[in-house]
Amino acid sequence: MRRLRLAALLLVLAALCLCTSSALANSTVTMQLTSVGGNNAGGVYTYPYNFSINGAPSVPLICDSYDNEVIVGETWKANVSSLLSGKGLFGNQLLDYKAAGLIFKSILNGTLTANVGNYAIWGLFSTNAQNSSYFQSSGAAGIETQYLAMASTAKNSAFNGLVLYTPIAGTQSWGGTAQEYIGYSPVPEPGSLALFGTGLLSLSGLVRRKLAKG
Repeated sequence: MRRLRLAALLLVLAALCLCTSSALANSTVTMQLTSVGGNNAGGVYTYPYNFSINGAPSVPLICDSYDNEVIVGETWKANVSSLLSGKGLFGNQLLDYKAAGLIFKSILNGTLTANVGNYAIWGLFSTNAQNSSYFQSSGAAGIETQYLAMASTAKNSAFNGLVLYTPIAGTQSWGGTAQEYIGYSPVPEPGSLALFGTGLLSLSGLVRRKLAKG
């Protein structure tokens, strides 16, 4: 009985690992800005912003709210939702959020630089960002237009793994309402999940056999 319980525990732990990303969505978390990367343009830091979420090790996120301000060490609570949830800081500006998500993925794969890409995202939601000298001189406006067109025809599957961290007003430890951020966690293909599950079953069988020999 003890051997079977151990095998079952392994399967449960693996399932929990697979469900971590989906479980995080539609929840409330505590965020702390731990540091910023070396990228900056127009006197403003750009991606990455490094966060500890619920006390976990830091992860890099990208900011979409140019007009809000935060400082390193600040904490606040945020609602977590999918990029396409319509629950972000800017309401149901779904096309803008889609364009922001595609721009972020292009930054991650090296197609766009962090500075220009982040300003293009900011321009989607802020006229102040659009009026900044860097936005106007860097080509961010053209990128914004290009990605809005791409977003208008992109399938919803193109936005899998993109998550919004929307600040809850009044929970910040400093200043006004904190910034909103976008995170990305690649989602395994269904075929990969099936293979992973098969491998776990094989592993559990191996554990049982080894314990039986012990």
